Amino acid sequence: MAELALDVLDLRCSYGAFEAVRGVSFQVASGELFALLGTNGAGKTTTIEVLEGLQSAAAGRVRVLGRDPRRDRRALRRHTGVMLQDGGLTGQLTVRESVQVWRGLTHRPRTTDEVLDLVGLSPRSGVAVEQLSGGERRRLELALAVLGRPQLLFLDEPTTGMDPASRRTTWDVIRRLRSDGTTVLLTTHYLDEAEALADRVAIMHAGRIATIGTPDDVVTVLPARISFLEPTGLRPPELPHATVAIDEGRVGYQSSDVQVDLAYLLDWARDHGVTLRGLTARSASLEDVLLDIAANHTAADKAHQ
Repeated sequence: MAELALDVLDLRCSYGAFEAVRGVSFQVASGELFALLGTNGAGKTTTIEVLEGLQSAAAGRVRVLGRDPRRDRRALRRHTGVMLQDGGLTGQLTVRESVQVWRGLTHRPRTTDEVLDLVGLSPRSGVAVEQLSGGERRRLELALAVLGRPQLLFLDEPTTGMDPASRRTTWDVIRRLRSDGTTVLLTTHYLDEAEALADRVAIMHAGRIATIGTPDDVVTVLPARISFLEPTGLRPPELPHATVAIDEGRVGYQSSDVQVDLAYLLDWARDHGVTLRGLTARSASLEDVLLDIAANHTAADKAHQ
């Protein structure tokens, strides 16, 4: 692996008797975009707070750009950017004034015009923050996070509150930052966002990393999905590499060879004169994997009770 931006080994964090993070280990290479995912309460927020130097680890080893994030927090601040879920912006300042205030607190800042152009807020530079839409406020918070040209950028739910067009624009900004060499640690509940942006993902559950790898590698643990509206009066075909289920008027298959099974299904439909209404065929998604991990963990807990 290339030079490491993040190096986490057996991280453990507790709140009283509750162990929120239970032996988490991962590494992020410089220039990589790494997504840390999980359900609420999975431990990802606590993990990120340790990486940002906001909380001490109970045990384990953590290095951020080669430094201890708690002990060397002041030195690291020059090289990291953080976009929180709520940036606490002052509503009466304009967009430009907000950036200028932060520029006075930032080491080696970009110019105001440069950073506003980067996030697409130049036309809104004279507008008061309180008059911005939710998505525009998030883009302003992103502008402040990247003002100091960080080597490492923490993005916590960066597109919450954005419409689809703004989300895509923000994705383009994040890709541009990554292509310029910025390392990005991303958390998001929009799992299509992680699939679109991340080089690698880790899914946490109950304080541990349940799976880690490229998005393609992670989703291959689950079968692909084929589904269509149930034809009237016909029994669904049995496909060679699939299991079938009928749910609320839809026939759904879990397929280990979607190309072969889909071809077989289309031949069956042609032979029986059936139009497969609502036909879809797709690989498993990160959302499928996350839900599967959560369901299996819940089932395991019940089995041990």
